[in-house]
Order: sequence, then C-alpha cells, then structure tokens
Amino acid sequence: MKPETISTIKKELLHLPPDQLVEFCIRMAKYKVENKELLSYLIYESADQALFIEEVKKEIDLQFKNLNKSQHFLAKKTVRKVLRTTLKYIKFSGEKTTELELLIYFCKKLRLSGLSLRYGTVLGNLYMRQHQRAQKVLGTLHEDLQMDYADEMARIS
Repeated sequence: MKPETISTIKKELLHLPPDQLVEFCIRMAKYKVENKELLSYLIYESADQALFIEEVKKEIDLQFKNLNKSQHFLAKKTVRKVLRTTLKYIKFSGEKTTELELLIYFCKKLRLSGLSLRYGTVLGNLYMRQHQRAQKVLGTLHEDLQMDYADEMARIS
C-alpha cells in the first residue's frame, strides 16, 4: 500500500468532521509512543517554549547524571541515547531557537562530562557534528539572535 502525499491527506482532513479527526488522532497515538509524545507536546507544552526547554534540559541532566564513565562503550551508548532524546524533542518543537539552545546545552554537558573528546574518536566526532549543526542553525537566525547566541557558541568551542 502506497501512502498518499501530505498535501492530499491535508485536503481530505479539511473535509472531515471534528469527531472523526479526534478519533484518528487517538488511533495514531495508540500505535507509537512517539506519536503520543508529539500529541502531548502539541496539546500541553507547545504554548510555553521556555518551560519546554527547561524540562528537556532537566531530562538531559538526568541522563548525563546516570552516565557510566567506567566503561567507555557504555558511556558512548548512553551519550548516543541522550542525543537521540535531544533530537526527538528538537523535532517536536520545530523552532530554530529551541534547536540551538538544546544543541548548545547538549554540547556543554558532553564537554563537562569528563569523557575524552579527542578528535578522531567516536565521541569527539559526535561532538563535532553537533557543534557544526549548531553553527549551521545559528547562521539561519536573525542577526540579533545570532549575537545573543554567539557567546554561548564560543564557550562550547
């Protein structure tokens, strides 16, 4: 079965009654946890981005607190999990400022974790990719916002 395009689905959704739209949303939320998390974000948290960012930062802190530094393999695995979580919340938000703040925070926590980030290692490459991604997002922002975030970017370099 080939799925329809987003524009076609959007046109069809415009013609459906609200009760049926609610039923479709509930059915989608039942099949995947990420769909349920996205719906929760859209309904409850999208109005206050500052609070959302603080909650995500707390979750990142908690995951870095549980980082197993004794075994390098487990540390890499945990850092990747933290990055997946961070990117999931960035995807939920869809705002460039939120993306930049969370990427900067992730890079800052990774640097402060005490793990070896020598260039060429897995964690070093992971750090550099996220730093480059943050630089790219910074370039797309308005000049005033670029100036605000430039200091924070300099601190994680």
